[in-house]
Amino acid sequence: MAADRGEKWRAWLSQARFFLEEAYSSRYRGAIARSRRDHDDLFMLLVFSEMMGVPNPASYYTLELQPLLLERFHDWHRRMGMEHSPLDHFRCC
Repeated sequence: MAADRGEKWRAWLSQARFFLEEAYSSRYRGAIARSRRDHDDLFMLLVFSEMMGVPNPASYYTLELQPLLLERFHDWHRRMGMEHSPLDHFRCC
């Protein structure tokens, strides 16, 4: 009986937590998405900067991330206002 009541209480707390998180974050959802997109854009610039001719002291560590981010590269360079790929040896358009 006590175990059943404890599970009901935990389920109610879980639903209440979900509701409160949604109620709080709904106002800031756009700002959070913009901030996340800005951080992702900066990260993409860091990863591909060496290929674009910008010296990057962390290129050794970001080199293995390039294949993972190539599929998002086209959307990124279009969002940055570049009509065509800035990389001479990589055509995505």
